[in-house]
Amino acid sequence: MELVAQVFQACERTPEATAIVGSRGERMTFGALRDRALRIRDRLSAAGLARGDGVLYAVEPSPEAIAVALGVVAAGGVLVLADPGVPPAILEARLRLAEPRWVVAESRLYAITSLAPLRALVRRRGVLLPSLRDPLPGHGLCHAYTGRWLPGVPRHAVRLWGLEGPAPREYGGAEADSPVAVIFTSGTTANPRAVVHTQRSLAAGLEIFRDHFPVGPGDMVHADGLMIGLPALIGGAVWSMGPARVVARRPVTHLYCVPVEFAGLDAFPATLRTVMLGSAPAPPAVLRKALELPVEEVLSIYAMTEALPIALTGARDKLEHADGDLLGAPLPGVGVRFTEDQELVVSGPHLAGRYLGGPPLTEVATGDLVRMDDQGRLVLLGRKKDMILRDGFNIYPSLYEPAIAALPGVADAALIGIADETTGDEEVVLALVADRAVDARELREVVDSGALPDRVELLPEFPYSSRRKLDRAALRELIRRR
Repeated sequence: MELVAQVFQACERTPEATAIVGSRGERMTFGALRDRALRIRDRLSAAGLARGDGVLYAVEPSPEAIAVALGVVAAGGVLVLADPGVPPAILEARLRLAEPRWVVAESRLYAITSLAPLRALVRRRGVLLPSLRDPLPGHGLCHAYTGRWLPGVPRHAVRLWGLEGPAPREYGGAEADSPVAVIFTSGTTANPRAVVHTQRSLAAGLEIFRDHFPVGPGDMVHADGLMIGLPALIGGAVWSMGPARVVARRPVTHLYCVPVEFAGLDAFPATLRTVMLGSAPAPPAVLRKALELPVEEVLSIYAMTEALPIALTGARDKLEHADGDLLGAPLPGVGVRFTEDQELVVSGPHLAGRYLGGPPLTEVATGDLVRMDDQGRLVLLGRKKDMILRDGFNIYPSLYEPAIAALPGVADAALIGIADETTGDEEVVLALVADRAVDARELREVVDSGALPDRVELLPEFPYSSRRKLDRAALRELIRRR
């Protein structure tokens, strides 16, 4: 059964039960979630949203945001998750690749990005937001908004707030291979890259998660992503949203978060039974902290945007494994193979349909060097690429270094990750050979918000190997000693 149908079926089973709790404690029942999503579907369809239309989605995580997302997909739309917070030039490049026909955003975001005083205010705080009224000049996009009308909302925008009237028509389903979401994983103005997931691939991924995280009525799952939150809803559990610190005040039974976020928590509810760590490697200190809790299970999840999930393992097994980072056995249905240099390549029904603008995917290289032990478990040996992981965000230095090095007065640029031994998170350091300091405003014009450096170091020169290739290991040690 495809994605939206599974969620709606769960809504029909327990319509009066709470489905989602938002970051501010706002609640939405299963019945209200289904009704809201179907009314949004009908409103958008009546306004001209057609099957396959891309929809730039700019709604802050909340119960309402999930209803809007389900409504868009039920109408046949494709969610374009391009992150309006990236530099305007990068956003425009992403949108030119995705070619959305619609923008669905909160009314306050329209106001902030359209009214000069508000735009100036957020710019002074270091945020460069493009105009959502015209994010792709010359394309004449259609608009819809959530929340009450505010100045800045386009005149002919479709109102999605306060929809009432006769009961909405039933959901008719969708084709398994129809696209659902376009997720940009990285890229610059010259080379944006996005993953296209379909009804089939997301439903397969959700099934894998549900098989290994059985939840049901009476459970509360705290997570910030769809791939954990939706299985919770389908199982009849409550999806808790918001920053991880709110779990101490809620009867959460299953907690999913990034290791660095878990490392900062100091209080947990007595109801907690399962801790799930993912989106980044979990270092020993974080695993030990989780194992000190009176919970039944602590799991580490290995996944990538193109294939969610790939493997999982228990925290104790991970700590006891001395030779490499234990990832666990490939989950049922996940195919794996290894290249000559030990890079892991994965396949399976949960694999994304394609990269935007590319051919259909049959497998995808992970960028990780991995071996399989004698028990059939995957063991991480290292990274093939110079990727940096911070707060669960993958940063590929080669995407940004040329643009930074092209700034006036800069002779050379390199982004380096310095790992924190306690949390496992990496500090992003921008090393420059330059005759002047580069300010934050300049960097925001050429670097994704998620890849902005934590600090900048000016050096007289960079260490290079005999082949004049940047010696990143030597540069990392040089920066550590400063």
